[in-house]
Amino acid sequence: MNILRTIVWFIYFFLVLLFMLPMRIKADKMKKNGDKAAYPYIFKKVKWWANSLLKLAGVEITVYGRENIPTDCAVVFTPNHSGLYDIPVMLTCCNEPPALVAKKESKKIPLVGGWMHLLDCLYIDRENPRAAAATMNEAAQLVMDGRNLVIFPEGTRSKTGELGEFNHGAFKMAFKAKAPIVPVVIEGTRDIMENHHNIMTPGKVTVRFLPPIYTADLDRAAQKLLPEEIKRMIEANKGM
Repeated sequence: MNILRTIVWFIYFFLVLLFMLPMRIKADKMKKNGDKAAYPYIFKKVKWWANSLLKLAGVEITVYGRENIPTDCAVVFTPNHSGLYDIPVMLTCCNEPPALVAKKESKKIPLVGGWMHLLDCLYIDRENPRAAAATMNEAAQLVMDGRNLVIFPEGTRSKTGELGEFNHGAFKMAFKAKAPIVPVVIEGTRDIMENHHNIMTPGKVTVRFLPPIYTADLDRAAQKLLPEEIKRMIEANKGM
């Protein structure tokens, strides 16, 4: 049954993106024309798509702590990263359309790149420090322009489910933009695919938004310690 579900899921993944092509073209025109309704329209369509993928996979999401997300400024979300479903989960759970910092390989996914472009997503080249730094500067500008942003500080998915190192570079755009950081605990996404040899398996996912950390007044010493502190916060809130 789960093998059939997996086959249907992948067929649906690409067919629905083909179906959404006219919507993407409309959204692109709205954005280029500076239409204020562009981002709400884009997010509505992307959120519907992400929700439909989760439902087809049999995923049930429980969200805690939305009240911890500041609403008077742009924020940087820093979730842990252990499953392929972390991105659609974040797109589903955020109240406003977030941009994403994704690895450059994401560009190769057919039909997805157009929607990522509409969401102002940025691609980071982890093998090119200079290019990565330039991407972080672009990300900081996005946040200063009022866009919420999602970045996974581990840089890549954990192969074991255990938290990896939280890279200091992932936080630089928040420091530069003087934006609040909202740590996010995601649990259960590995059980959808990775823990079952990439066979789609129904399950429960928990998302917990932790209290924001305000960066505007942090000195260099506090900034240096923050990645490890946020890692400890996420670890401490797992399984709650």
